[in-house]
Amino acid sequence: MKKLAIVVTHPIQYYVPVFQLLATTCDLKVFYTWGEDGAKSKYDPDFKQSIAWDIPLLEGYDCEFLINTAKNPGSHHFNGINNPDLNIKIESFSPNAILIYGWAYQSHLYAMRFFKGKIPLWFRGDSTLLDEKNSFKNTARSLFLKWIYQHINMAFYVGTSNKAYFEKFGLKPDQLKFAPHAIDNDRFGIDRFDEAQTLRNKLGIVDSEILVLFAGKLEQKKNPDLLLEAFLELNTNDVHLLFVGNGELEESLRLKVKNLKQKAESLKLNIHFMNFQNQNYMPVVYQACDLFCLPSQGPNETWGLAINEVMATGKAILISNKVGCAEDLVLSGINGEIFLSGSLSDLSFKLNKLLSVPDQLILMGKESKRIIQNWTIQKQVKSIVNTLNEEY
Repeated sequence: MKKLAIVVTHPIQYYVPVFQLLATTCDLKVFYTWGEDGAKSKYDPDFKQSIAWDIPLLEGYDCEFLINTAKNPGSHHFNGINNPDLNIKIESFSPNAILIYGWAYQSHLYAMRFFKGKIPLWFRGDSTLLDEKNSFKNTARSLFLKWIYQHINMAFYVGTSNKAYFEKFGLKPDQLKFAPHAIDNDRFGIDRFDEAQTLRNKLGIVDSEILVLFAGKLEQKKNPDLLLEAFLELNTNDVHLLFVGNGELEESLRLKVKNLKQKAESLKLNIHFMNFQNQNYMPVVYQACDLFCLPSQGPNETWGLAINEVMATGKAILISNKVGCAEDLVLSGINGEIFLSGSLSDLSFKLNKLLSVPDQLILMGKESKRIIQNWTIQKQVKSIVNTLNEEY
């Protein structure tokens, strides 16, 4: 059985199922570079609370937490990951290949430079060109990224926009393998209808009414304000809007809704808020909605794995063109619509279009579930393992 070393900062709920399945098909060892603190509950400044995922992240695969000597440890900056013994630990494992998640950390980049030409280096990242602008700064950045990717033998791209990114920065066709961005479709697809109905009832939503859902960080990048504006322009009382999450914009969003209700007491404002919900309950939240909207304006909405999650529950999608997965997962008129990021008029038009035929939302949801069956952890793992077995 071939040996694969993975270098990644900390246990991430989207990656662990991949590691667990990889461990059944190759001799895998995951090196966590943040150190043991990376697996603990952490304060998320965007959610404004400590987050501890409620699914097991350290079971079913071999891993090691490395000593991190950074003065300010963390994955939020380059110098936050400093592991003096990373390269020694990898050499001791003697892998046939090394898969590195992200280069923008001191130890990760040092490992890429150290093992270049010694052990095949693979790379995983989901960056895109969606936020690219022509400037001297971007020209210099382009040269730097071409130098970075000269160190690797192979990149596993997550989708169309990510592939274009790697191509721009020098990777050739034979250096690119498709390994789809994916989540645990089965876990999100389990029928939670009764719980979803309970949630709808709690919010005062009857069966004939439509629920539009936003779930994520309430931050500028995701632009929830635009969705609120578009919703307020609707000429119907049969639609509800639910914001699930916390963040820097939460207070202003809540205050705006409160003021609107006070100014027009007779006006029925079907707008609801819920705090951050953990992984085990999110399938219920998704299954409670009829339409999911991600109005992100960026920068760096590289993929949007929430779209994978909600599609696995069988829901229609309304998404901006600044979301990395839009080109791959959303087919206009089939399982949803794509609108021009930042455009209130286009968002309002597409939102009204989708809401005008409620039965169509059900059909679009079925299409979402069909489409996402091609974006699985199994396919991602197969791509990695086939490359490991074929080439090394």
